[in-house]
Amino acid sequence: MSDTEILNQLVTRYAALKSEISKVIVGQDAAVDSLLTSIFSGGHCLLVGVPGLAKTLLVKTLSQVLGLEFNRIQFTPDLMPSDITGTEILDENRKFQFLKGPVFANIVLADEINRTPPKTQAALLEAMQEKFVTVAGKSYALPNPFFVLATQNPIEQEGTYPLPEAQLDRFMFNVRLDYPSFEEEMNIVKATTIDTNVQLNKVLSVEDILASQSVIRRMPVPDNVCEYAVRLVSATRPDKQRAPESVASRFISWGAGPRASQYLIIGARTHAAFMGKYSPDIEDVQAVATEVLRHRIVGNYYAEAEGISIDTIIQMIMEKK
Repeated sequence: MSDTEILNQLVTRYAALKSEISKVIVGQDAAVDSLLTSIFSGGHCLLVGVPGLAKTLLVKTLSQVLGLEFNRIQFTPDLMPSDITGTEILDENRKFQFLKGPVFANIVLADEINRTPPKTQAALLEAMQEKFVTVAGKSYALPNPFFVLATQNPIEQEGTYPLPEAQLDRFMFNVRLDYPSFEEEMNIVKATTIDTNVQLNKVLSVEDILASQSVIRRMPVPDNVCEYAVRLVSATRPDKQRAPESVASRFISWGAGPRASQYLIIGARTHAAFMGKYSPDIEDVQAVATEVLRHRIVGNYYAEAEGISIDTIIQMIMEKK
């Protein structure tokens, strides 16, 4: 099958995926779009939202319609790295045998990832970046495709361990889930307070996902789109000497690194493919920019004092570009 045929099929399958997910998840269209974009881009995703917004249900539903193996890890203060990666045990023949941990799945839900100490958080770093884990000097490859979808609660920060920048940078997107609208909440209440059994259909196979990812990576990107993405990321870096009046110099203490530029282009490719395009444009970069940059920018005292959020800063930078 040619690249064009795969891309044409992807548009239809994308619509079918959203239709199946909507059987269980009411609203949250932006979050669903972002999760699908992240998965088909081959990136990991951080979901941030208050309790009760169906973060766990959304990820589980996604794994079902994609036909992917799913594991959930509940992060707690006493969780150990071996509880994630696995450990060696002595079998009945007095030989060491590796017992795989829950990270060996296509989709791993790291629930409340900021509730566990940095030592355990770091156990995910190699898995997320290298797609394998090392135990007792031996390396074990993770399934392909492999995605980590982590959740965080933005409130109740007592007893939590904020994710270090090195681990935050491994996530392609930072997706924020908002409260449903009044009409959506009415539908949620009606649908979840009766005894129903929703049957979800598998829309794609593992082979379909891998083929789509490969085609998306091969999509041509015009030079002006690459230049726009790099300029956008560069504009988040405070430089009082070269740009004393820039938004970054006024409100940002630390900007995004080169990985942000890479994810902007990869995300723009996937967004374009979902929209039926054969090549991304600047609008596709803008569509993914906020969620790519949100967790890679650190605001300064002036931004906090004036009540200017990171999302607002990103919008201000895009307006100037």
